[in-house]
Amino acid sequence: MIDVKHIAKLARLGITEEEEKKFEKDLSAILEFVAKLNEVNTEGVEPTAQVTGTTNVLREDEINQLSQSESVKEGILKNAPQKEKGYFKVKRILE
Repeated sequence: MIDVKHIAKLARLGITEEEEKKFEKDLSAILEFVAKLNEVNTEGVEPTAQVTGTTNVLREDEINQLSQSESVKEGILKNAPQKEKGYFKVKRILE
C-alpha cells in the first residue's frame, strides 16, 4: 500500500483524508502502469533522451579582439561605465 501521507509530508503538502484516498488510487494506477512498462522487452533498444530529432544549434567560438588603434579603442570604451588603462574595468569575481 502506498503511504500517501508520508509522500505528502515529504512534499510539504497538506492533504485531507478525501484527497489521501483519491491520491492513493491515482498513485497505485501509476505504479501498476510502470510495472507493465517494466515487462516490455527492451533488449537491443538504444536509450533515448528525446524523440523529436532536434539538435543543439551551436556556433564555433570566435575570438574577437579590440583593435589596438587608440582611436578605435577610445571609441569603443567611450560609453563604458568604468575603464582603466584602455580596458573595460569590471568587478572582480574570483578571489
